[in-house]
Amino acid sequence: MDFINQTLAGFTAMSHWEYIAVALSMTYLLLAIKENLWCWPAAFFSTLIYTIMYWNGALLMESLLHFYYMYMAVYGWLAWRRSGVGKQELAITSWRVSQHIGIISITSLVAIILGYIMTNYTHADFAYLDSFTTCFAVVTTYLVAKKVLENWLYWIVIDAASMYLYYEKGYYPTLALFIFYTLMAAWGFKTWYEEYEQEQAKPLAQL
Repeated sequence: MDFINQTLAGFTAMSHWEYIAVALSMTYLLLAIKENLWCWPAAFFSTLIYTIMYWNGALLMESLLHFYYMYMAVYGWLAWRRSGVGKQELAITSWRVSQHIGIISITSLVAIILGYIMTNYTHADFAYLDSFTTCFAVVTTYLVAKKVLENWLYWIVIDAASMYLYYEKGYYPTLALFIFYTLMAAWGFKTWYEEYEQEQAKPLAQL
């Protein structure tokens, strides 16, 4: 009951800008699953709002992450647009397990280093968790722009970890958004996998 009351109170106290950011974020995710180019403008404006909100809330890595998201929204728009009208559509690809092991190893090392720096030299809260979710989100956003199938699996883990972070900070509307994100990431993987399987005419297990 306490959680429900706090969540309702969080929605009540939520600024109109955060409502807009949540709506745009949900729009981005739904359009990305459908491989719709217009997901990127929605991502740009939602992340602009979140960049300011997280900075004010002392989640410095999250704020820097969303600043990066703004850049990637422009990159994603250009990458998907170049493969749009009159050109071959950017195809969904699947990376080898060895590639993902490399990504996870290197990204984890960077996250640990950043977490140490943030813990000892800034006023950041939850520095290590913040760093891990940030570093992996940086890499995963690039995977989205490249239409790498496994990006959705990364997002499931990142979004689930972020839920704890937002709960502790009292960002209850954003917590609700990330519960939605986690479920939609699972749907996104299913949707992209089915399309990838049709394009490749072979099951994922044979890759």
